[in-house]
Amino acid sequence: MTTQPTIAVLGTGIMGAPVARNLQRAGFTVRAWNRSLDKAQALASDGITVADTPADAAKGADFVMTVLIDGEAVEQTMVDSGALQAMGEDAIWLQCSTVGIEAIEHLADLAKQQDIAFVDAPVIGTKKPAEDGTLTVLAAGNRELEAQCQPVFEAIGSRTIWLDNIGDASKLKLVVNSWVLAVSAAIAEAIALAEGLGFDPQLFLDTVKGSATDNPFLHAKGQATIKRDFAPAFPADGAYKDIKLILAAAQAAGIEQDLMTAVQQKLERTVQQGHGKEDMAAMYHATAKPQ
Repeated sequence: MTTQPTIAVLGTGIMGAPVARNLQRAGFTVRAWNRSLDKAQALASDGITVADTPADAAKGADFVMTVLIDGEAVEQTMVDSGALQAMGEDAIWLQCSTVGIEAIEHLADLAKQQDIAFVDAPVIGTKKPAEDGTLTVLAAGNRELEAQCQPVFEAIGSRTIWLDNIGDASKLKLVVNSWVLAVSAAIAEAIALAEGLGFDPQLFLDTVKGSATDNPFLHAKGQATIKRDFAPAFPADGAYKDIKLILAAAQAAGIEQDLMTAVQQKLERTVQQGHGKEDMAAMYHATAKPQ
């Protein structure tokens, strides 16, 4: 009987918790750690071992998966808390957090210094795809690692896109997120404009339904906005963090990002108004006329 690999999932928030559950359901042995221990403890009933420290989770694991808020949190967890040093020489670090270009290069260098295999592997998708195991995994690194990593990615996603160079996956994630954030802001403004002009915004959604401009994302976020249901799938404060990474990448590339600059301002207002923990669709609050 073949023993399934052990995977340490570091970070069990909106994305990390369902990822850990899907790995466990796929037959992997899963250990989980989270800075707020109560979030990780909820996974114990799923048969997942909850570790007290990142190092405890990483020791002896075949894969260590970081699913954290930003590059600083990843470095603190992997270096300051000893997870990287605890990894075995044959273990693979799957870096799934959205950290931007500069940070991913730095994290890859830290792994190289410890002679640990590293895969730049951010995911596309929010809470529901994470729960359903239908994320898209963007993976970049040594192609010799692909066969080992693929069963892990298949447990959490419906599609994996492999790229050759570390950093390319993080770059592609920023491009995708720039589109998602632009569309989200446009939905907020269209709903607010419909209401401001005095008609039911559902008419807007019904009008574009089935047209070349229609897509499922529009209806999901549009309906949530109309209902003022901003339960977090992609929290506004996380989106605000990501848009800073997008703008930094654009500046380094010499690209003018007028639209992203405007969306950043809208997200900043959203967070300042106290809606940072709500879904990014809460950009509506920074758009609509105050009631």
